[in-house]
Amino acid sequence: MSEAKKSHVKTLLILGASGDLTGRLLLPGLAQLIATGREADLVLVGAGSPDFSAEDWQQRVADVFGQAKKKATAQGAAHLDRMAAHTSYSALDVTAPGELGQLVSTLEGPVALYFALPPKISQKACEVLTPAEVPAGTTLVMEKPFGSSAESAHALTRTLTRLVPEEYIQRVDHFRGKATVFNILGLRFANRFLEPLFSAEHVAKMEIFYDEDLALESRAGYYDHAGALRDMIQSHLLQILALLTLNAPATLGERDLRDHIGSVLRATKVPTDYAKSTRRARYTAGTSRGHDVPDYVDEDGVDAANGTETLAEIELRINNSRWSGVPFLLRSGKALGCPRKEAVITFKPVSHLPDGFTGNDTPTRLRIGFGPDTLELELDVNGPGDMYELDRIGLSAQLNSPDLLPYGEVLAGVLAGDPTLSVRDDTAEQCWRIVEPVLAAWANDEVPLEEYAAGSNGPGNWLTSQEVQLDRAPKDGEVPGTSLDAQTAGGA
Repeated sequence: MSEAKKSHVKTLLILGASGDLTGRLLLPGLAQLIATGREADLVLVGAGSPDFSAEDWQQRVADVFGQAKKKATAQGAAHLDRMAAHTSYSALDVTAPGELGQLVSTLEGPVALYFALPPKISQKACEVLTPAEVPAGTTLVMEKPFGSSAESAHALTRTLTRLVPEEYIQRVDHFRGKATVFNILGLRFANRFLEPLFSAEHVAKMEIFYDEDLALESRAGYYDHAGALRDMIQSHLLQILALLTLNAPATLGERDLRDHIGSVLRATKVPTDYAKSTRRARYTAGTSRGHDVPDYVDEDGVDAANGTETLAEIELRINNSRWSGVPFLLRSGKALGCPRKEAVITFKPVSHLPDGFTGNDTPTRLRIGFGPDTLELELDVNGPGDMYELDRIGLSAQLNSPDLLPYGEVLAGVLAGDPTLSVRDDTAEQCWRIVEPVLAAWANDEVPLEEYAAGSNGPGNWLTSQEVQLDRAPKDGEVPGTSLDAQTAGGA
């Protein structure tokens, strides 16, 4: 893939302009980007259903941009006003041959086509486009999920690369914003005391959590056919895992970085005893965020026959020399009592602790929080009073916070022609390859679908993290093989 700088996008065409994604995420992200004074010459065009008029679109843009003006620079406010005044809307059927191509031909290029549409419609729209209808330099921007399997992800790539080269395809992952990516890479590779510790020699286990207190929130149309494993783990959390485990790239250029992401994902798999290496559950009626939540199967639009999970855990192994033998746990769920969005790296205990120390001998942990990005290093130190007693402290810091919303970061990369934050074709396929055997096992009921009350921390028999037998000689009076950090169910 060439790293030559691409032409800057002149026109952003949002397909699905009347939809929830556009109104709730895309336009606010774009407005915040414009409010900083960037993208002064960008032209914004919307396209979508005939039920949504040009006046509706202009009002939607005006409302969102008006909010952004309250925090904009004077230059940014002027850019927002200009863009809102000159935006346009076209009613069209993107799946009808010729309609999308005709619209694109009227726009100033280079154009970025943002498919803010359901995946099946996006794919159909690309299938009916012809290469002659896609001018050179056009960028295709796709929302997850990228297919529904490794095979379908590959088929989607064939469809897209028939129209544009791979380097002009942006598969966006707003969860993997630029600040999050570079916070992780900077932490890992710019600190001498940390860089050599990220390996099987020193790490006992690594866990990545994305527990939400939100319930379904009227998303049954998508979520009931996806579930927690497809929605969060297959896409977002595997990407974070790759950043935490990849070898140091030579540069932060998009090819070097994405080559290393692909390499570590190719070495990743779920142990095949899926009844032990995976778990799934679904929420029942309860209370979350102070509101009554119905049983998941009673939510509007849910089909109980789908057997959709709202909480998923999988254990993975990475079969390379750096990480051989280390368990990795990825977990995500909805309607949970304790929101938790972080990666936890638990280090192995010291090889020898001198006799005489008392108190809690607990593993060193590094916690990396997501949204906001935070850092906490948990250490054992001599406690106050008794100098022989070990006590726990946490050294914490706030990491770099982006000046843009997640979709503002996505759009900044799209408009600049920088695919660093996008998911490359091989990576999209590898993420499906990792989870497909699990999905098949769940479809065959090899793993029970458990239940938990909304507002709880999951099924009562689940631990919040897998126990790991840490390799340390037992001290006097200690039972050999006892995990140092076994936690009771539901604790955070």
